[in-house]
Amino acid sequence: MAAEGARGLSQTQKVFTFKDEEESVTVTIPEVLDPEFGMYVWPCAVVLAQFVWKRRGALRNRTVLEIGAGVSLPGVLAARLGSRVFLSDSAQLHSLQNCVQSCRANGLEVREVRSEVTAGTKATVGSEVGILPLSWGHMTPALLSLPPVDVILGSDVFYSPQDFESVLVTVAMLFRKNPLAQFWTTYQVRSSDWSIELLQSLSLAVCCLLSSDWSIELLLSRWRMSCELVPLRSFDADRPELAGSRLPGNHSVQMMLVAPDNRRRSLQR
Repeated sequence: MAAEGARGLSQTQKVFTFKDEEESVTVTIPEVLDPEFGMYVWPCAVVLAQFVWKRRGALRNRTVLEIGAGVSLPGVLAARLGSRVFLSDSAQLHSLQNCVQSCRANGLEVREVRSEVTAGTKATVGSEVGILPLSWGHMTPALLSLPPVDVILGSDVFYSPQDFESVLVTVAMLFRKNPLAQFWTTYQVRSSDWSIELLQSLSLAVCCLLSSDWSIELLLSRWRMSCELVPLRSFDADRPELAGSRLPGNHSVQMMLVAPDNRRRSLQR
């Protein structure tokens, strides 16, 4: 049932249940019917969350940073699964408040991350999640002060072509501080010229082309990163309905692992 939020907009709650023979975790995400991008769960977020679920054993007690988090489904799931999580998004509009609401809907305490946090600080443990502002291409004092990060999450952060390089600049700066980290990201293929079948049949160099005008592969090379395309079937995400939801539907979503270029060995371990 829809309710009216603080801004007078219609608000609903979407429930996602990740389960297998061993365990089950349910995540509740408040959504607002608003034209702003970060107010609801996008298809890419569910696919990335499914990957987090399948890799949960490797993420427990690890530090995870979600960038462009919005309503934060992947990051909140990681926190529920035992990761130390930080959520980041634009300080403008209501993006950070969306992160806060999603955490509170799942019984997670939140704390604003300030520049005085140091690498030795036990910033987020168990049910506490750090919240901090992030603008593409800018390394803020709060971001620099985070403890070592193991995994960076980003769902559909490659949305606007004009932001592609700024996103990778941000990731490159994080890699410089965290050379052993990986960037787990999903993107939606929006060009009518590309299909999942075509992308999966081509080489990695071509798979990283999101449109004829913008080459992620070129930008990755410029910022000294390498990537691997992860088949959706390898983590049971090749279905139109995941985690008890109707997402990702018929949208073409791709999963990619990115790491500093000096780590060319297989990223799918």
